[in-house]
Amino acid sequence: MRMSKIVRTMSSILILLVFTFGLYVIMHGHMTPGGGFPGGAIMASGIALLVAAFGSSAIQKTLKERYLAILKSSGLLIFIGLAFAGIGTTFFYNVLVGSPIFGHIPLSGSNPGDVWTGGSSTLMNIAVGIIVSAGLSAIVLVMALASGGMEVEE
Repeated sequence: MRMSKIVRTMSSILILLVFTFGLYVIMHGHMTPGGGFPGGAIMASGIALLVAAFGSSAIQKTLKERYLAILKSSGLLIFIGLAFAGIGTTFFYNVLVGSPIFGHIPLSGSNPGDVWTGGSSTLMNIAVGIIVSAGLSAIVLVMALASGGMEVEE
């Protein structure tokens, strides 16, 4: 099945918007509903959009399963490192909140919308987003390759 030039062009444009929105959901997860899992799922849906538009073999040429495994492992190492960073106090202690770089605490009231007020929870959201986006993208890619039905004829 050949996707039209319109579908492929719009997919190339929309992928930037999908990834930007996924990053937004990941980065603002400590202030709004969202976080690493839904943001990573949004980013993986962008990969599914590319697979549907261009075919699984074309996407596999640039997005190898090995790279996704490296990304997923890196996200896990970041998450585990942040979990053990506060082990002197307690496991998963937010060691970066209140530090000058990663999170001044708002004086009173609600969060003013500053991304870094979450301390290490923001970095944990990023790590979970990497894990989920790489894992779900690998699943989408493997399923598309196994089905053989997502090939685009040039």
